[in-house]
Amino acid sequence: MKFSNSILRFISHMDFSIDLPANTEVMHPFKEPDVMGACRSFYRKFYDDNDERFMIIGINPGRFGGGITGIPFTDPLHLQNDCGIENKWQKKQELSANFMYEMMYASGGIQSFYNRFYITSISPLGFTRNNRNLNYYDDRELQNNIKPFVIDCMQRQLKFGIRTNAAFCLGDGKNFKYLSKLNDEMKWFRQIIPLSHPRFIMQYRLKKKQEYISFYLTQFEKYLSSHEC
Repeated sequence: MKFSNSILRFISHMDFSIDLPANTEVMHPFKEPDVMGACRSFYRKFYDDNDERFMIIGINPGRFGGGITGIPFTDPLHLQNDCGIENKWQKKQELSANFMYEMMYASGGIQSFYNRFYITSISPLGFTRNNRNLNYYDDRELQNNIKPFVIDCMQRQLKFGIRTNAAFCLGDGKNFKYLSKLNDEMKWFRQIIPLSHPRFIMQYRLKKKQEYISFYLTQFEKYLSSHEC
């Protein structure tokens, strides 16, 4: 099965029936026909092959990016202007998407990047509380309750054609700690490489953005080169 078809099958059969803490809601964009239409266009454009890829793992989708489009770190503006996929959503930008697409261009272009990497998150579905983004690790009950969902999603995605000698974690603090602990238990990847989260960079380290992009690319190239050897 092609990589694109594996992804589309995964997101179209994503069941979430988990008890959530009070005032917490899950964002499940894949139930929306427009989202699935955009995802089909995106994944068939960039993943319609049988190539293996490294996995890049974020936290969980946000309200203005993957929570709308269904595509990690891709807001409606980048989906249309950079990926060439027209959509009717309001063209708001997401800070994390801005960083990721600038980094992709620096790495050699969007097509080249997606040919080598597959982006996902600890939880492929995002969460909100009081109309604000909620990271899974900021609520202990939520973190504990979603563990079976997280494990099931990861196990299913590893079958797409994921290289397991290394994975890259977006978020070098709590997200990296959680993923590392889970990886010690499940033995998914030989190594987890932490990278500062795009949101943190754009919000608190903007003047050093190019340094962070260079660091990302250096880390990627290290493992791409070792695999090719």
